[in-house]
Amino acid sequence: MNRLNEKILVIIFPFIGLIFAPHAKATLADDLKDGQHILIMRHADAPGYGDPTGYVIGQCSTQRNLGDYGQKQAKAIGAWLSKQGINNAQIFSSPWCRCLDTAQLINLGSVKIEHSLGSFFDDMSLEKKQTKELEKFIKSELDVQYKAPIILVTHHVNIRAFIGKNVSQGDMVLVRLNKKGEYLSHTVYPSPKL
Repeated sequence: MNRLNEKILVIIFPFIGLIFAPHAKATLADDLKDGQHILIMRHADAPGYGDPTGYVIGQCSTQRNLGDYGQKQAKAIGAWLSKQGINNAQIFSSPWCRCLDTAQLINLGSVKIEHSLGSFFDDMSLEKKQTKELEKFIKSELDVQYKAPIILVTHHVNIRAFIGKNVSQGDMVLVRLNKKGEYLSHTVYPSPKL
């Protein structure tokens, strides 16, 4: 290669990155700030299945709750999200204690209860109605145009109804939405390993 070609490459090479930069994959934090994505997550590890007979919303002692592992898992999820550039978020949770505890332990902002995130495991006939309510809620929150990401903490039945996929406890799902708050596509982020 002659000196002229080398000089041309030295001048042009730094600009090649600028040409291709717009095509680079957005980060999770970037996606959550674009007004078209939310992060929906299943509560952290809560031993057992369903809730005990006669449980009462608002009385944690009557419900299935996070175990020690689930509490550590929720904190690890918060640390992982911080490493992704998410240090503050609008967090909404199911009123069930295992979801509220998960939402609080990720420690990325104050937590608000949202009833459309509540489990309908005990009455699956509510699936379509409650999923429509969730879409309306998501649309209203996206319309507010927060500068912070929106994180929803809920249950496996709600996630399956919304995206058509089962996820494990503590898994997170980046969901792309249309302007009506309806599901378009998703990417699953498994819970970080402890």
